[in-house]
Amino acid sequence: MSKAIEVSELVRDYDQFRAVDHISFDVESGEIFGFLGPNGAGKTTTVRILTTLLEPTAGRVLIGGFDVERQSYQARRRMALVPEESNIYTELTAWANLMFSARLYRVPRGERERRAKELLDAFDLYEKRDVKAQSFSKGMRRRLTIAMALIHHPAILFLDEPTSGLDVRSAQTIKEIVRRFNASGMTIFLTTHQIEEANQLCDRVAIINRGKIAAIDSPEKLKRDMESVQAVEVAFDRSGPHQEGVLRSLPGVAEVVKQGDKWRLYTANPPSLLPILFDVAQQRDLQIVTLSTLGPSLEDVFLHVTGQKVGTMTQSASGEGTSPFGPGSGPGRGGQGGGAGRGGRGGQGRGGWSNG
Repeated sequence: MSKAIEVSELVRDYDQFRAVDHISFDVESGEIFGFLGPNGAGKTTTVRILTTLLEPTAGRVLIGGFDVERQSYQARRRMALVPEESNIYTELTAWANLMFSARLYRVPRGERERRAKELLDAFDLYEKRDVKAQSFSKGMRRRLTIAMALIHHPAILFLDEPTSGLDVRSAQTIKEIVRRFNASGMTIFLTTHQIEEANQLCDRVAIINRGKIAAIDSPEKLKRDMESVQAVEVAFDRSGPHQEGVLRSLPGVAEVVKQGDKWRLYTANPPSLLPILFDVAQQRDLQIVTLSTLGPSLEDVFLHVTGQKVGTMTQSASGEGTSPFGPGSGPGRGGQGGGAGRGGRGGQGRGGWSNG
């Protein structure tokens, strides 16, 4: 496979602080690549460099074979950005938003309407084409934002938190759309705090921590390398005030986490724990509703490689962070701005994303 993105020895310094520390990785053409990391790990800085919104201190980034510093215009033409917040013009119709985006990307006049219709059909918005976006639900606005980013047929799509704040049905629709366009050959670069979303969508993931790549591989291979982090999940027919203490005291249990009506018991030897749990249930006149053994999850991998305690997902790992693309990036409001003006190495960012 050819390389859609090539990152080599990338460094970014802010005064005396090194946010990105000599990281290197590639993204293959046609894959869905997840980029994960706790807040402050260097994820935002890396993504802003990849999308030409920030200059690196050192290192090299190629987007579709084009250097983001020396050939930024060509690199931008290969990609599209979708920030976390849908930044459409709500006072315009869905059709007018797409026409604006098409002109911004310099889509030939004869192609604009054909592409807009195809995208509105694909995103199930064609019947709403003449409706102002201010009446759209959050899920509909999200779909329109992605459609606007795809109007120029980019080879690489950068998606930031694509399902954040959406209901289950809308989130599932977005994920189906991502899979559909990826199946057509588009490369997807996904940043998300939804670890399970990355597990479901991504061919490979990279986890960045303290400015360095802590792990990179397919989700299943990363999980396989952590076989020591296993668990037994059990649910009883009723709970009691001392239940957690009893479970923590069982032999071989390293950590206990309550998840809804279930208990997850982390242990290096799940089979040996099963008969003990049956004994506990019998002694306390409890019925076991469900009982299963679990291998490590991608969330467990994330916590382990970022130095956090497995079994406890903290706000820094799963909470909200700053959008890597910043305010006004992507098609829509503010054109495609996002930088604070282009400076030399070590400057505060690059100019906006207009194609002029």
